[in-house]
Amino acid sequence: MTATATSLKSGRVYRTRDLAVFSANPTRWARRLVERGEIRQLAQGLFDRPRQGRFGPRLPDDRELMRAFLGDSHFVFTGPPAWNAQGLGSTALFAAVLVYNLHRSGSFTFGGQRYLLRRVRFPEPAPREWFVVDLFENADMAGADPAVLETALGSALRNGRFDAARLLRMAEEYGTRETLARVKRALSAAKAGR
Repeated sequence: MTATATSLKSGRVYRTRDLAVFSANPTRWARRLVERGEIRQLAQGLFDRPRQGRFGPRLPDDRELMRAFLGDSHFVFTGPPAWNAQGLGSTALFAAVLVYNLHRSGSFTFGGQRYLLRRVRFPEPAPREWFVVDLFENADMAGADPAVLETALGSALRNGRFDAARLLRMAEEYGTRETLARVKRALSAAKAGR
């Protein structure tokens, strides 16, 4: 069976084994398509048919890339964008995308973008309160002072920005003893109006 690159969807990421439906020798077929510039090799055994943007070929969506790389297993994007969005004063930046999953750990580069994968348990779907716990667990990576985060969390709880019961459950299930203690103190401060 022979196929052309038009058999592949733009913006989709493929593993070599996914290409077997298009060719009896997917490795050779992929190499030919890469040489002709019809697809792009992102890493060993990982390819995409890039979508065209205003300034040329675009990198694939992070979610699509992880779907292909991790084989449709469960994952969650976390790190500075998620931590900073909680409004607790974190303003961290990373040069890599932080991805929790259940199968792989390590640093990987796909199409020039670095991804830091960690094998970590997480709820599905991950609620905002879990990202708060994750921020406390990674305060050093976020460059945040846990005491300052605790105070900000108490204030956020007083203002009703987080579900207190869910936050406590997330801290009990996914946090260390120190994180749980900080969450409990923030909950107590919020109840006391401090």
